Amino acid sequence: MINITEISKAFDRENVLSNVSFSIHKGSIYGLLGSNGAGKTTLLKIIAGIYKQDAGEIRIENDEVFENNLIKQKIIFLTDTVYFFPQYTIKQMAMYYQSLYPTWNSERFKKLEQLFGIDVHKKIQKLSKGMQRQVAIWLGLSAMPEIFILDEPFDGLDPVVRKKVKNLIVQDVAEREMTVMISSHNLREVEDICDHIGILHKGTMLLERELDDLKIDIHKIQIAFKKNVPDHFFDELNVLYKEERGSVLLCIVRGAHEEVFQKVERYNPVIFDLLPLTLEEIFIYEMGGAGYAIENILV
Repeated sequence: MINITEISKAFDRENVLSNVSFSIHKGSIYGLLGSNGAGKTTLLKIIAGIYKQDAGEIRIENDEVFENNLIKQKIIFLTDTVYFFPQYTIKQMAMYYQSLYPTWNSERFKKLEQLFGIDVHKKIQKLSKGMQRQVAIWLGLSAMPEIFILDEPFDGLDPVVRKKVKNLIVQDVAEREMTVMISSHNLREVEDICDHIGILHKGTMLLERELDDLKIDIHKIQIAFKKNVPDHFFDELNVLYKEERGSVLLCIVRGAHEEVFQKVERYNPVIFDLLPLTLEEIFIYEMGGAGYAIENILV
């Protein structure tokens, strides 16, 4: 369990994080979303014990993280820009990881070598950025971390490799209850892998919820009536958004599925369809209702 409680951080008197609180359960895959400059990387570095917060508390297994080597040995943090020692080959870098992490698994490293298909004797700096990122993920998973923190991990990866990496992460979560935190500015990159989502904007957490809960209580409905929209129709529903398309009305409403269905049917519409919502649409309407421009958060 990772507990983040009222974390704040400033650089040069400029607030980067303000009273951020949430928890990540063991074996969960948590997606941290936000535009560039939202504070995602700073928050990840605090969780990984690289930065120390100015206020608040971060605990992993009830222990503080900063300057705690025993906890840090359980964490792999893959930054958005990967770094390796100059002139090191993949094999040399693997030996370095082995010296740092007691949980290093040489057998896993060899299995992943076959999966990624990259020569371990190649110097990492001679590889493309996409291949360097694959090496970083390969090394990270071979260390068998309890907590895997990834900052924009899918940038530069082609669709086949992205799917391969996601499958590996899900496999480790299922088999070892590895806890994963993935940051991204692109909701589509993480919606098929995460079970929990948080949106960070200008250093504050705007929305933090389980994905299943989000999908259960928000619906897109398409309706039409013989004449005008009946009086008090909208009073019956918790409408987040509505749009007229000729004689058809498109609404985004919040509420239990059966409750929404019964309330609409009461007015005898001639057309009534419940349409699927993408996760991106859910966030747009959720945050739009709170008065925020979600388009600037998830670009």
